[in-house]
Amino acid sequence: MSREILMLADALAREKNVERELVFLALESALASATKKQFTDEVDVRVAIDRESGDYDAFRRWLVVPDGELEDHDIQTILTEARKEIEDIEVGDYIEVEMEAVPFGRIGAQAAKQVILQKIREAERDQILKDFLERGEVVINGTIKRLERGDAIVEAGKIEARLPRDQMIPKENLRPGDRVRAYMLRIDRTVRGPQIVLSRTAPEFIMKLFELEVPEIEQGLMQIKSAARDPGIRAKIGVFTSDRRIDPIGTCVGVRGSRVQAVTHELAGERVDIVLWSDDPAQFVIGALAPANVSSIVVDEERHAMDVVVDEAELAVAIGRGGQNVRLASELTGWQINIMTSDESAERTEKERQTLLASFMEKLDVDQEVAAVLIAEGFSSLEEVAYVPIAEMLEIEDFDETTVNELRTRARNALLTEEIVKEEKLGTTSTDLLDLEGMTHDLASRLADAKIFSRDELAELATDELSEISGLSDEESAALIMKAREHWFNEPADSSAEGGTPVHGH
Repeated sequence: MSREILMLADALAREKNVERELVFLALESALASATKKQFTDEVDVRVAIDRESGDYDAFRRWLVVPDGELEDHDIQTILTEARKEIEDIEVGDYIEVEMEAVPFGRIGAQAAKQVILQKIREAERDQILKDFLERGEVVINGTIKRLERGDAIVEAGKIEARLPRDQMIPKENLRPGDRVRAYMLRIDRTVRGPQIVLSRTAPEFIMKLFELEVPEIEQGLMQIKSAARDPGIRAKIGVFTSDRRIDPIGTCVGVRGSRVQAVTHELAGERVDIVLWSDDPAQFVIGALAPANVSSIVVDEERHAMDVVVDEAELAVAIGRGGQNVRLASELTGWQINIMTSDESAERTEKERQTLLASFMEKLDVDQEVAAVLIAEGFSSLEEVAYVPIAEMLEIEDFDETTVNELRTRARNALLTEEIVKEEKLGTTSTDLLDLEGMTHDLASRLADAKIFSRDELAELATDELSEISGLSDEESAALIMKAREHWFNEPADSSAEGGTPVHGH
């Protein structure tokens, strides 16, 4: 039998034009599979063939896992037990016991051949994928070979990729035989081998399509900085160039709109707004909201948000149908955008002024007239009153030096009192909440006011509840809640006995 194995290995290596080692690996796999069939339970078997003599041995083996993490007695053993047999064994090693192997004749040359062919196909597939990835192509041109449960299998040369239903442009009706272009979203490494996953809805796809249509981008003369899409309906791209000779918007549009129309045609009629990118966020947002005209804009760096004021007549255009225009502008720029009319802005400003007026009157123990002067001079917080350079405050005509010093002292005392009150509130707040990424003393204090003292209590809140308590945006609230819930997914549940299966949330 040993000689027969060597002869078969040589014959298959020649016939299939593969390395002899690959044939031996396939034979070992075939013998291991046949040996496993002697057992009713799931077992792990390794077969080792001597490359010179053709003799082979079989071993049943158990993977060494940490104590308390045993999931299957038939194929695993805990570290403590393993070290009773091999002192220096580590987690991830195997304990092996020699066993009787299935005679080679039982599996037959045909079965071995099937395993070898499978191994060769896998090796070829891996090599084709590797060659493709090395070319650095991210846009695939291919033909739809077949549909599987709504997903399209796309064939491009020797490459076969999957275009999932949720990555297709909604109103498209793709069929087998259709030519299609798509963006390489990721490599999905499944049990059946790695597979390319495609997308026609990713913002990166429209960026790459413009790159293919506009030579100036490929030449590095201009860039597409960002993109946002409502697939098949509307998109916005932010373009930039440092070369003053180039009009980036006109360059992307092309002669008589040829370049932008080519992209629109590829994306099932998706209309594209081309926006001039700016490193001034406010200017970029104004451009992104086109065709609406912006009257004024207020930037809130802390909340990463902008209040944008437009005329009443421009409101519908700025927001767009179903909020589409403002949503795409927000995605394009990375800023939260709040659209309002001048009346709404004035109402909000007056409301904020009255709140600040009441705060100054209470915290500084001054009358309305003094508080109004501070606001008129641009002071918006106790910190500014307490710590702005004294020379700036002395420039205020209504205040003399004594008044200025008294206001600064009162502001500092008020801040100190607030800090002491906060610390007292936080006395019952747990350390795991205070140490949570994104948590501040001010936010923890507001949570304490709402009787939220622990990480788990925060984790159980709904997004709108946290937004109301904290003043954070819905996006910020959702992110903080997910951060608070992380330990639910990462910590294994306690097992009552050794060998219990760890339970993780999903």
